[in-house]
Amino acid sequence: MEIRRAEISDIAGINALLRQVLEIHHKGRPDLFKGGVKKYTDEELEAILKDDKRPVFGAFDGDRLLGYAFCVVKEQSSNILTDIKTLYIDDLCVDEKERGKHIGKSLFDYVTAYAGEIGCYNVTLNVWSCNEAAEKFYRSMGMKPQKTGMETILRSREQ
Repeated sequence: MEIRRAEISDIAGINALLRQVLEIHHKGRPDLFKGGVKKYTDEELEAILKDDKRPVFGAFDGDRLLGYAFCVVKEQSSNILTDIKTLYIDDLCVDEKERGKHIGKSLFDYVTAYAGEIGCYNVTLNVWSCNEAAEKFYRSMGMKPQKTGMETILRSREQ
């Protein structure tokens, strides 16, 4: 297995994995996530893949994409928070047929090493509470909750 920056030629594989992630979220929160849609157009993916502030890393077996990590480099500057550089993992997915083979751990380790190389203070991400397997995985990688998002649903989607 090789981990490298994803390229435009990898878009078909990325789209297939994005569909898997969307379906997990749609099943967990159909009130928020649509099913059967695309997260990005191919043009949007091309722009992301060319953007050094939004690196996408892929785990490959030859040309076959086994998993990816969409990342965003963020620099925080505020009156009340310390100035830090963060690598935010926007999305991490391993093909459902390849799970349990430590591909996710390899991707996570690669991303955290990359973050250190570019001078980041930390690596952050959000995980939906309906995705218990992902939350368990991230905890096993040593991650801890930084903050908690909460909600009150005021009306049903049918209204």
